[in-house]
Amino acid sequence: MSNNVSLHRVLKASPEKVYRAFTEATAIASWLPPYGFLCTVHEMDAKTGGTYRMSFQNFSTGNSHSFGGAYLELKPNEFLKYTDKFDDPNLPGEMITTVSLRNTIAGTEIKITQEGIPDAIPAEMCYLGWQESLEKLAKLVEPEIPDA
Repeated sequence: MSNNVSLHRVLKASPEKVYRAFTEATAIASWLPPYGFLCTVHEMDAKTGGTYRMSFQNFSTGNSHSFGGAYLELKPNEFLKYTDKFDDPNLPGEMITTVSLRNTIAGTEIKITQEGIPDAIPAEMCYLGWQESLEKLAKLVEPEIPDA
């Protein structure tokens, strides 16, 4: 399992808002699944040592896959490191995802690395999925919508 992906973006939003998008269940369910998928967050305890479980459902076919993991390290508004493990035995191993956030003059620089992607998942497909997810993340965090 040597499949890894790295992504880099600058989002026109504060690190606090971007961090919340990774640590609030309803927020992550809205942007993490690639286009054509729905996400159900079954549990999420976003703290060091906490765990999460979620499922992605293919909207076209209705098929879903579940996965979960543990939060290895969190620094609010700066850093997240967590594991991912699929329930499907055909997708063995544990992935490590690292997310770094840095405040810049233009917004938040975000760097994501995902290591240990199962061999059955081409790294290029994982990269394309992450690109879609980050596009959805930008659409969530960049608008500044006042309450009234």
